[in-house]
Amino acid sequence: MSTSPFRSLVTDLLRADASRPLVTFYDDATGERIELSVATYANWVNKTAGLVQDELELERGGLVLVDLPTHWLTTVWLGAAWTFGLCVTSDAALADEVDLVVCGPDRVERYAAQAGDRAVVGISLRPLGGRFVNPLPSGVIDYGAVVLAQPDSFAPYDPPAAGDQAWREGATSATQAELFSSVAHAPLVDPGGRLLTDVNPCGQSGVATLLSPLMQNGAAVWVANADESSWKRRYDEERATAQLRTSQL
Repeated sequence: MSTSPFRSLVTDLLRADASRPLVTFYDDATGERIELSVATYANWVNKTAGLVQDELELERGGLVLVDLPTHWLTTVWLGAAWTFGLCVTSDAALADEVDLVVCGPDRVERYAAQAGDRAVVGISLRPLGGRFVNPLPSGVIDYGAVVLAQPDSFAPYDPPAAGDQAWREGATSATQAELFSSVAHAPLVDPGGRLLTDVNPCGQSGVATLLSPLMQNGAAVWVANADESSWKRRYDEERATAQLRTSQL
């Protein structure tokens, strides 16, 4: 059985240079900036995958709805899903079919009623992955309150493979191997490049904003609520070599 391409890729990046920047996030509406090295990103992915396996007790092959905006934790959840062996969708129309819902604060009430039928995890989107300030509806799990207690390393009971379903949108699906092959044929950055983007990584057109820089041994910078007047300056300051805007899709 072939190994999960995502898990193998992150392992290779850690061996090459665990300390280099990998994921950077800005929110121009709040002034937030956070930068994750390869090691820090991998640590968040491992903790989140551990939460899925040991606390939520999901099984490899399950379907997770990630209903999050452009955010660094969106990239973490994508990585955790593929490290564990889940298929990801951003299609809210599939909410009744999924095994897990991961949502931001503005979607908690929408999915709270489903918490009895499937796991529902709420993410506050506060700086540094902080917990919610106010109590959540019954059954909704506060990601920020539980994730840091998970182990820094992750060992799947049922290791994912290249042929596992990784993405679903409506009736269309793709395996991890197919996702990687598709991204490899149309890279967003050159080897070692740095992508600046405002595209949500959890979307049919956005997955490549995470995978392409990783596959090219590069990095990505995501911007939420982008201030157009500072885009060019940020491109220069972040030493970006390529960009992808939502308006280009």
